[in-house]
Amino acid sequence: MEIKKLDVTIGELVRGFVDNAENGVKAYDGKLDIRPPYQREFVYSDKQREKVIETVEKGYPLNTMYWAKRRDGTYEIIDGQQRTMSICQYINNDFSFKFRTFKSLQEEEKQKILDYKLFIYVCDGGDKEKLDWFETINIAGEELSAQELRNAVYHGKWVTSAKSYFSKTNCAAYNIGASKYLNGEMKRQAYLETAIKWACGAKNDDGIREYMANHVDDPDAQPLFSHFRNVIEWVQAKFKKYRKEMRGVDWGHLYELYGSSAWDAAELETEVARLMADSDVKKKKGIYSYVFDHDEHHLDIRAFDDNTKREVYERQKGVCKICGKTFKIEEMEADHITPWRDGGRTIADNCQMLCRECNRRKSGK
Repeated sequence: MEIKKLDVTIGELVRGFVDNAENGVKAYDGKLDIRPPYQREFVYSDKQREKVIETVEKGYPLNTMYWAKRRDGTYEIIDGQQRTMSICQYINNDFSFKFRTFKSLQEEEKQKILDYKLFIYVCDGGDKEKLDWFETINIAGEELSAQELRNAVYHGKWVTSAKSYFSKTNCAAYNIGASKYLNGEMKRQAYLETAIKWACGAKNDDGIREYMANHVDDPDAQPLFSHFRNVIEWVQAKFKKYRKEMRGVDWGHLYELYGSSAWDAAELETEVARLMADSDVKKKKGIYSYVFDHDEHHLDIRAFDDNTKREVYERQKGVCKICGKTFKIEEMEADHITPWRDGGRTIADNCQMLCRECNRRKSGK
């Protein structure tokens, strides 16, 4: 990876400035993409814009701006979008500063601004190097999310299409009720990140990036949305009563494991309702995995508290209920006499103290 300083004056920066729906936001003779697909569209306040122009007018240094060089030799802004927009809009006479537009300035005043040198650093490297650099310099203002950074690296038609499905106002994902089942902010690309995880089973950043690298040149992201929609429709069909605990469940993984099997929605609801009402179930979100595989680890069943352990230990006089030997309390463990799965409650009357060896042997049966 190569990082170098680029000498650019404001006059050179604003040459060829355009801001329209058809051509996007470009400057620097069309070679600079001011608003790449991953950039969030926020706008400086009038006061912030004026501060930028005041800094330039007085000849003070603006904060360093960062660009990345693309494969075709053009550039995109990583950091400095709003400063760049403020400068270009002022030179374009879109707003005034101290009640004067740029065109109303004296020629020497204009030239002073156009000759102002900007502090710009450019990164030229591979996708992995660019992503690492993005993360390093992504320190000003509100940081980009992990998925926004990935979008920056793998930008193109596929990312643009994916964002139209998963991150725009009233997008397709939102309209099918995804907000009820997903955590995170839609506009911060949380829905897109989840959709990718569901589609490829990615467990970490490497898996998501591999998926994006494999699809970066695809013309659109419709297959990704189709899979995502299938997951949501399956959830809605199997769990007709919505509960807030359904939000954030790894539905993509459950769909992959159980989506092709027959499950009765009424029976699932009966079991979900029973478990929701069970005070021994501490992790209610885990119910939606438990109803499929009945692994109690999903539920974090409430353990016997220290007072109950002491009460039962004293009642047993420190004698293990299985082997009959005497132990210190710290050498013993509390056990359900009637297992929780068989209706046993986590109460003193259903508790017995066992030595560690006996409890392990009993639990392993």
